[in-house]
Order: sequence, then structure tokens, then C-alpha cells
Amino acid sequence: MQAKVGFVSLGCPKNEVDCEMMLARVAQAGYEIVPEDTQADVVIVNTCAFIESAKEEGIENILDLAWLKENRSLRGIIVTGCMAQRYFTELEESLPEVDAALSLGEEVHICEAIEAVMKGEKYFRHSEPETLALEGDRVFTHESFAYLRIAEGCNNRCSYCAIPGIRGNLRSRPMESILEEAKSISQMGIREICVVAQDTTVYGLDLYGRLALPELLEKLASKELGFRWIRLMYCYPDKVTEELCRTMASHENICHYIDLPIQHISDEVLKNMNRHGGREAIENAISLLRGAMPDIAIRTTVMLGFPGEKDRDFSQLSHFVKDTRFARLGAFIYSREEGTPAYSMENRTTQKTKDGRLTSIMQTQLAITEEYNASFVGKTWDVVVEGYDPGVKMYFGRTAFHAPEIDGVVYFTSGKKELPVGEYVSVLVEEVMEYDLIGKEVRK
Repeated sequence: MQAKVGFVSLGCPKNEVDCEMMLARVAQAGYEIVPEDTQADVVIVNTCAFIESAKEEGIENILDLAWLKENRSLRGIIVTGCMAQRYFTELEESLPEVDAALSLGEEVHICEAIEAVMKGEKYFRHSEPETLALEGDRVFTHESFAYLRIAEGCNNRCSYCAIPGIRGNLRSRPMESILEEAKSISQMGIREICVVAQDTTVYGLDLYGRLALPELLEKLASKELGFRWIRLMYCYPDKVTEELCRTMASHENICHYIDLPIQHISDEVLKNMNRHGGREAIENAISLLRGAMPDIAIRTTVMLGFPGEKDRDFSQLSHFVKDTRFARLGAFIYSREEGTPAYSMENRTTQKTKDGRLTSIMQTQLAITEEYNASFVGKTWDVVVEGYDPGVKMYFGRTAFHAPEIDGVVYFTSGKKELPVGEYVSVLVEEVMEYDLIGKEVRK
């Protein structure tokens, strides 16, 4: 009898793509994939290790599963993803609960790992991250959208970031391969793609010697592929060009939305972070984007408490957030990561100060987001259906200005008995509830 396999996927969309490729390998090998850990013989934990809290989340999941091994029918735990890449030796030597671990480049051997674990054997394989497979069959885990990974790894070398050490240097996928995958996604009936990479804007520089994202977007936006929404994630300000903004503005099916992490606005802090371009590059990117698409929703992230961040630096950031009025903003506290240049930096900020700055910036942003959301009220929007919430007896979905999994949603009522996930409907927005919108389906 074939093993029953469960999956736990943690971390970012790039990690999710890796998980979907492993799902395809497992399914093609004939294993039964089960939705609940309690049903599984083997559980694969696809981990993140970007910051300390992500590592802690991975360990907590492993220990929870270890209880199932001791007290239920679970026979094995397999760890994959960034933690298996970054902390491979520690997993093998210090976590006896782990039965197998595969670094990023070894995930192609997931079926061999399952087979070994089912025999009661340990199975550990490690290789360089650049050997990670960037393309292959996937089991898509969302009905309304799909992530389209166009590159892997990063050359930016931000001083706080462990990603280059975990995921390796930039490797762009050939455009033909990306378009072939996009075609298969479209043929499945998925109408939205979210374009992702560690740094989406630098796509093609290693392969073609130029920033090729605008050219790729032109091809993805073609009528032949038939996507309704194309969304850009993980864009760096210093690589936002006039050509990119023109391309986004010239196609109706490229969402007027961009994920543009700035991390800070103080030139001194940005220099210490080894961010490229400084405040001027950030302001120029926002000006170009809003000049080409006045209605664009810009989402950003900022980091608080970086070593040496002074009160005046935080004041600059706070005022910039208040003046720039990002549609959405995520803030996180600096995590001191071994192996990064920032790890040995002095003048570290106290936890109390970091917590206070986090609270302050999020209070500032909440008022801005509520004001932004209020601009949706009284208007009718195309909304993609993502599900039904029996608790509030309403459907929920997203507009083109809401990215999946990270932004708010639109709750709405409908006169129809059943709306399939992935269908697009017209919704009149009637009110705002903090980060979410509430309305009703209407006929055009």
C-alpha cells in the first residue's frame, strides 16, 4: 500500500512554488496526498528560514508533528526548503525528530526520501542552492490565481539578508520556459498570475544582459494567453524604469498594483543596509509609477530597529509614510541573522524602542489604509471569488488592487446559490471594515 503524504508549506510564494513541484512529483509517483496531518504516514514540512521567527515557526511545526509520531500513526517527518538549506547540519545532528531532510537542490529526490522514511531509514541530502530546479510540473494549490516564478536567487546583497546565502545568486529562467508555463496555467482556466522572484525587476540581467521584465510582461499580456490580471510582486525601487511603467500602463490586464519594498527612507540607514539607490531612487520610482498609473496601489514593507537607526531616521520614515500614502504597508522588526554583514554591526536598538516604532508606524498606516479603502465605497468593482465564509454568510474575493494572501479581501452577498472559486463578479462596495471591504454583487 502506498504511503499517505501530507504537506505543510511555510514562507513565501517562491517556497510555495517549490512545494507545488514536490506535490507533482509525489502525485505522479502514486502516493496519496492527504489534507490533514493526522491522516498522513509521512508529512513534508517545506520551511522558511529568512528571519528568526520563520525558523521558530518551522521548529514548532516539526515538534507538533513529532507528537503525532509518538502518539498517532505518523511514521516520518521530512524537512525541505530554506531551513534544510541553511541549517542542514543542525537538523541532522540536533533534531532527532526529523527523519529526512532535503536541501533546495535535492528536492527532486522527495519520493526517494518518502520511500526511505517508510522503511524506517534516515535520508539526508544536501547540495548547493543553484542546483534547485526552477521549472517542472506543478500541482497548483489555488484555484483563482497562480504564482509564476521568473527567477531565483539574488545578487543585491542587502546587509541584513540571509537569502543569497540560502537561495544563491540570481538565475533568471529563459523567457520561452516562462511563457510555456504561463500557457499551461492559462489552459487550466486560471485567469490571474502573480509574477514573483527574489527581485522581479532585475529579471533577465544575467541571461540577456538587460532588464527584460518589460519585454516579458508584453508577452504575458498577450490575448493568446488570455490572462485577466497580471500582478507584479517583489520589485526593487532602483530598477523601476520608465519602460516598465509604460508597459504596465499600456495593457489593461496588467494590474495597476505593485509590491515595492523600500525597507527605509533614511539615506544613512539605507546605506548601512546596502540598499541600492537611496531615497532618491525610491522617490523616483514612486513618481514614475504614479505618473504612468495615477490609480496604482503601491504596497511596501519597511524594517524597524536596524542597527544604528536613530530617532531622526525613524522620524524621516514616519513622515515619508504619512506623506506618500502607500495603499498598503507591512512593517517588521530587524532580525539579527548569522552570516550577514549586519550581524556584527553595533549600536543595536533596544527591543522596547523597536516595539514602539512598530506600533507607531502601523497606527499611522492604518489611518491611511482606511482612507484608501474608503475610496472604494459607492463604486462597482470586478472581484474574483475566492470562497464562502459560513460564519458571516458571505462570499469573499479580491479586486485587482488586492494581492492574494497578503492584502485584505472583499466580503459580499450574492443572490446566487453558488459562486465557483475563480469566477469574476461585479461588486458594489458599501462599507469598510479596517483592512477589508463589504458589499453586494450587482448585475452590470
